[in-house]
Amino acid sequence: MPDGEPARAGRGSSRPLLVAPGALTLVRRALLAALVLSGALVGSATAEECVIVDDFAKGKGGEFPPDWKPRKESGRPVYSIQEMDGRRYLHALAKGLGIQAAKQYEWDPRTYPILAWSWRPIEFPAGSDERQSKSNDSAVSVYAVFPHSPFAVKSLKYIWSAVVPVGTHLTSSAGLTQARIIRSGTSLKGHWTEERVNVLEDYKKYFDDPDISKAAGIAVLTDSDDTRSTAQGDYANFRLCKP
Repeated sequence: MPDGEPARAGRGSSRPLLVAPGALTLVRRALLAALVLSGALVGSATAEECVIVDDFAKGKGGEFPPDWKPRKESGRPVYSIQEMDGRRYLHALAKGLGIQAAKQYEWDPRTYPILAWSWRPIEFPAGSDERQSKSNDSAVSVYAVFPHSPFAVKSLKYIWSAVVPVGTHLTSSAGLTQARIIRSGTSLKGHWTEERVNVLEDYKKYFDDPDISKAAGIAVLTDSDDTRSTAQGDYANFRLCKP
C-alpha cells in the first residue's frame, strides 16, 4: 500500500482508517532490522572484512610491479603485471632462476590472521620435488614474512607442489623458513584457485612462539634453478581478512 493511501474500512467502521506516511516508514525500518538480525539478509549481515594488499591495479602491463622488490636485480624480468579477461595479476616465468619478489606491508596478524590470494600454475619445473635439495623448485609459492633480526626474517611458505602430498611440513634456512604444502598435483594446471591460510595459527605452531604482533610483508617465488628447467605461474588478489 503506498504511503498515505487509506486502508480499507473494516466491518462496522464508519470511515476509512488513515495511516500516516511516517508510521509506515518506521514499520519498514523495523522490518528491515528484524530481517538482518534473523539472518534473512545473509549477504549484508556476514560480509567478509578484508583489506587489499595488492590486486595489481597499479603499474603498467608487462612491467615489474610497483612497491615490490626482487631479491636480486636479475630476478626483475621474471615477474610482470599482466591482464586477461578483466583480471590483473602477477605473471612469473623463471628459466633456471630462483629469485623471490617481495612487497613490504606491515600488519597485525592478531587483527587480520587470514592471508588470502588466487594463483594458478602454468608450468611445473621438470622433476621438481620440494623434499629434495636438488629438485626443490615450485611453479608457485607464497610467503608471509615476519621480523626476526636486523639481518634476517622469519617466513611461512605456502607451496603448490607437483608431487609432494598436501600437509607435508618442510623447513629451510636454519629453521627460519617453515613451509607447508597446501595444494598438490598438476590436474588444475592453468586454472585459477583461491587460497586462504591462517598465518597467526601457523606462526604459533611452526615457530612455537605465541608472541606475534607484526608481520612485515608478503613474497612470491616461482623457481627452477635446482632442476635447471622452466617454471611458470600467476598470482592475484592478495588480501588480509578477519576470521
